[in-house]
This record gives sequence, C-alpha cells and structure tokens, in this order.
Amino acid sequence: MILARHGRTEANASGVLAGRSTGVHLDDTGREQVRAAADRLAEVPLARAVTSPLERCRETTRLLLAGRDLRPRADRRLLECDYGEWTGEKIAALARKPLWRTVQAQPSAAVFPGGESLQQMSARAVASIRAHDAEVEAEHGPDAVWLATSHGDVIKAILADALGMHLDAFQRIVVDTASLSVVRYTPTRAFVVTMNSRSGSLGHLRPPKRSRKSAVARGDAVVGGETGAGH
Repeated sequence: MILARHGRTEANASGVLAGRSTGVHLDDTGREQVRAAADRLAEVPLARAVTSPLERCRETTRLLLAGRDLRPRADRRLLECDYGEWTGEKIAALARKPLWRTVQAQPSAAVFPGGESLQQMSARAVASIRAHDAEVEAEHGPDAVWLATSHGDVIKAILADALGMHLDAFQRIVVDTASLSVVRYTPTRAFVVTMNSRSGSLGHLRPPKRSRKSAVARGDAVVGGETGAGH
C-alpha cells in the first residue's frame, strides 16, 4: 500500500488548520509536488486507488492517476480528523491553548471541542486501510500495489499502527505534503517499507512477473536484514 499525503494548500502555507473545511485546494506548489510524486509512481501498476473525499485529496489523487485507467474510490474513513472548534484557526493561536500540550504529549487522550478524538480518527483510518488491503489481496494477489490518499495526522496514525507504536508516540512521525509512505501487510505483521519519502522512483514496488518460491514465510522478517531480492 502506498500512502500519499495531499500536496500543499494555501491553508498549509498560511499556517491555518484547514481540517474538514471545504473549498481548500492545492496551490501551485502543491500541484508541482504532486506531479513530481506521480512521476515517481509511473512504473508502478496500481490495483486500486482510495481517497479522502476532501477536495485537496481528490485533486492530489487525480494528478497521481493521470494517464491511468483507474477510477478512485472516496472513503470517508480517510477524512481529515474532525478538529471541531479548532477548524479554520491559526496554528500559532492553537499552540497557546491547554489542549495543545495534550495533543503533543498524550494524543490518545485528546478530544477536540465539538469534534472527534485522535483515538477515533486512528481507529476509523486503520480499519479502512486494513479492509481495503485485504480486498485488494483477495482480488489481485499478495503482490498487488494500491494507493490511498489522505491527510497528515491520518497517515501518521496509520503508520504508527503499522509500526506497532502506541498512538501517544505518533507525533514522532513526520509526513510532509505530497510525501509517499509504503506499508506491506502480511498475516504475521505489517512491514513499513518507506516513510515520508519525497524523491526517487518507486519502480521497485512493481509486482514480480512470476511468483518466487522462498524458504522464508511471507510474513517473516529476514534474520540479519533483507537480502536485496525486493520481494
């Protein structure tokens, strides 16, 4: 699974927490960022594309899929966190609120006034990703690659789950605009292949032309480190 964060928006550039506000679009820089990400994915066949319904993610997904015969699916479980009364506020002003310290130090206890908790956001997003991944594997096999486009905190929560981290540690993860992260799920565990990647082709993610037999079970980690075989 390739996790893409949407490209930069005017809200990002001006330090505003856009949240679930409508009418927030990619700016010129954001579009350039996403086109560069699309070039990195050019050699990778995609079995499915899923996106948050918000405009900035839909725009990002359209640019990432340019030239492909693949229609993205909108999934509300990948929506930005509902920040409630914080939505539309300047980040600098929010940083002075008492809740800010909870969001930083104990995010699992953070509930946004008039919105949802970070725990709720994490649970719905992880459930969505794992369900889509299981469906893609059932339909296309374990080597199929698919794309999910979402928001910074949502992607951080998905990566924290894949790393086996408590949500209270998810602020240690950085997810830049238009960055790509890669997770491989197996029956045994999730493998985090790449995080916050912003350069270089991802062509190595192409499924192999034929299945490769291995003495190592698919969900096992190689003792001593990966062999360089790619799959």
